[in-house]
Amino acid sequence: MENNDILIRLRYALDIRDKDMVEIFKLGGIEVTRDELRKILIKSKDEYYEDEIDEESEDQMKCNDKMLKSFLNGFVTFKRGPQQPKPGQPKDQDAAEQSKDHVNNMLLKKLKVALQLKTEDMLDILDDGGIAVSKGELGAILRKAGHRNYKECGDNFARKFLKGLTVRYRG
Repeated sequence: MENNDILIRLRYALDIRDKDMVEIFKLGGIEVTRDELRKILIKSKDEYYEDEIDEESEDQMKCNDKMLKSFLNGFVTFKRGPQQPKPGQPKDQDAAEQSKDHVNNMLLKKLKVALQLKTEDMLDILDDGGIAVSKGELGAILRKAGHRNYKECGDNFARKFLKGLTVRYRG
């Protein structure tokens, strides 16, 4: 799943306004204007229609992994407030750890923190999205990359989670 698609689905599921999205990017450390945001939120064309040239596809702005990570970090700050650094803790420790993490795993972890979800809440959301998952499987997805029980989160799993968020927050 592309990062632009993740942002589009997340924006719809949580009903985030353009103004708030610009602020969230800013909290994450990236300056994005409303025009750039609109270009990011343009849905990319399907693979089946790549041969056809469309004028809208030229206006689309790709969201790279760094932008998505910044947005998710900003979303945590937006929902929970800024975190005060502890004495002796390096500033960019989180960024170094997250670089090895798969995008979908990072998405689930950051949304869990930002929305203050418990494991049971996440299982309910996944159930609403149409997928039954055990606590152990969810725990494996939420583990740190490099852990022996770490499991990479697939696109379908992330898509079902975002669908479940839509059901929960939009009814």
